[in-house]
Formats: sequence, C-alpha cells, structure tokens
Amino acid sequence: MSNSVNKVLIVGGGFSGMSAAIQLRKLNIETHLVELDPEWQADGAGISIGGATLRAFKTLGMLDEFLEQGSGVNGLDVYAPNGHHLQHIPTPRFAGPEIPGAGAIMRPVLARILAQKVRESGTQVRLGQTYQQLDMDAEGVTVTFTDNSKDRFDLVIAADGLHSKTRDWLLPDAPKPCYSGQGVWRAVLPRPEDCAGTMMWVGEHLKAGINPMSKDQVYLFLTVNSKERQRFDPAEEPAILKQLLLEHFTAPAVHALAEQINQDAKVMYRPLDGQLVPLPWYKERVVLIGDTVHATTPHLASGACIGIEDAIVLAEELDQHTEVESALQAFQTRRWERCRMVVENSGRLGEIEIEGGDKMEHAGIMRDSLTALMQPI
Repeated sequence: MSNSVNKVLIVGGGFSGMSAAIQLRKLNIETHLVELDPEWQADGAGISIGGATLRAFKTLGMLDEFLEQGSGVNGLDVYAPNGHHLQHIPTPRFAGPEIPGAGAIMRPVLARILAQKVRESGTQVRLGQTYQQLDMDAEGVTVTFTDNSKDRFDLVIAADGLHSKTRDWLLPDAPKPCYSGQGVWRAVLPRPEDCAGTMMWVGEHLKAGINPMSKDQVYLFLTVNSKERQRFDPAEEPAILKQLLLEHFTAPAVHALAEQINQDAKVMYRPLDGQLVPLPWYKERVVLIGDTVHATTPHLASGACIGIEDAIVLAEELDQHTEVESALQAFQTRRWERCRMVVENSGRLGEIEIEGGDKMEHAGIMRDSLTALMQPI
C-alpha cells in the first residue's frame, strides 16, 4: 500500500465512486464517500453489460449478486425492420468459461448491489452532502463540506460525473460535454417468451433492441437522430415511444413490444452526450475518474465499464507505488488508450448511424472494439 495514502475522500456515489470505495477498503485505506443525493438512488431503466464489465464485477466481488438479480446472456441476434433475421453475433465468454458473455440489469438494482458492498466494506458514507471547497497542497487536501465541517485527506477522488464541478475547478480549460446528435428512448417491459438473448432491429436511421434484465423483464431501447437536443413532457413519453416503434418497424415482435408500452413502463428519453478530457486527469492530490473525464455514448455498452475499471486500476496503482505522483501517473497511463478507444469508437458508431453510412465500417468498429475490450486492463 502507498505510504502516502492512508485516508481518501471520494466525491460522488455513482458506479465509479462506489467501485473505488470497495477496492480501496480492500487495501485497508480509510475511505470516505460523499454523495449529494440523500436517497443515494440511480435513476433510469436498464443498463446493458458487456463481458469486460462482468469481469470487473468479478474483481469487485459482486458477480454472483449481479447474476442473481440481473440477467446474463450469450449472443446478439440482429434483424431488419421487417423482422428478417440478418445475423447472430456471439459474445465470447472472456470473463471466464462459467460467466456469460453479456447481460443487463435495472440501473437502480445495480446501484443497490454496489451500495451494499460499499457499506459492508466499512466506507464512511455521508449522504445529502458534497464539498464547498478543496484546498490542495503537496501533502494532501483540506476539504470544507456543505455542512461547514472540515477534514483532511491524503487524496481526493472526483467521481462526480459528466457535469463535474471538480473537473471545472481543477481543469478549467478542459472540453465541455458535447451533444452527439442522437438520443435514446428506454423502457422496461415484460420479457417475451422467445427472448433468449439480446435482440436488435436495425433500420436506416433508427435502431431498436431489447436485452433481458431478469427472468421476467427486458430493457427496451430505441436510438433516434436529432440535430437539436430534445426534451419531452414525461407524461407524453410512453405514447411518443410507442408511435416511433410502430411507424419505423414492421416486425411483429416490435409491434408486440410497442403495444405493451404504458405509464408503468418507466419510459424516458435522454439526449446522448460525450466527452474526452485530455491528460492529465490529476493535479497534486486530486484525481478524476469515470464520466468526469471520459463520458461516452452507449453504442459499445461500455460507459459504466470503463468507469468501474478506472476504480480498479487506481486502487492497484496506489497499492503498487509508494509515491502518490507515480501512482497517479501510472493510473492515467494505463487508462488513457482504452478509454479513448471507447469514447471515440462509440462516437464514430453514432456518426455512421446518423449519416446512414457504411455498414461494413460500423461492423468493423464493433468487432475491433470488442477485441480491444477483451484485453486485460
């Protein structure tokens, strides 16, 4: 363990921040986590999980809980808008021969699993609070919290997301989040009897799919193009999603799904943003991880994955170095290329979909990205 890091503050209780807490406690580092949401809840419908994420769950020690409360699947079946089957794409079991190649789970369920692990780890959690001020020096950070209390930490890990105030303070010249030109509709529906794995219907500009999240539920998604950021009245969102599916897809399976959309389907729409902050990702004793520095669109189902991996790698490097500077430098060196690949390749996949571009290029990027994600972190 690093001789210079005995007490750490994590800002943000999302997937990346919680993963960092779990891993740091394994090193017997005194860990504090501050989360602004007093309920510590994750919103949203489902989240698709790739093999690299399952491998990360295994490292965190929560794979069994995921498989029990979520769903593991193998393979993706791709269809034309009329339902004609185009291809079956296998998902390699590179996380282990006994572990499925992919999966999905409700976001709030995944958040509860991680939160329970955090509490079991002995992390000191403060909800409904954040910090007012960070005062850095060469040996640590003095933190003033929103309740006016103060504490001293050897390291602050900022995992406060896409709209991070810590990033804006630490790296004021960093690029801001950028709208991608696409948005995604999501809903939770009953699982069709014939749904054994991920199913996707790919049109000229719209892409719909379902992913099993449990024995009786699926996560439905629909990616749409829009030059401007769109917002909708939540009360009208179920009807809008239903109409989009019925208008753009003639496959009977899609129509059957559309007919089940109602006010209980947890329908929501979100514009898709991306961001890649150039190195460095740290300054003195404050380091940035997760969406704070590499927010990605969901085309590779790897946004949560690379944030969780950040936490794992950061803990490893803190354990292997006696100096904080060398640990943080090693952390960002290990993470840069992999995170850059995910953000830029996801962005390019979206561009191809918006342009109605080369399907071979799209397939090649998917294949190459999966190959890269299979590599050890």
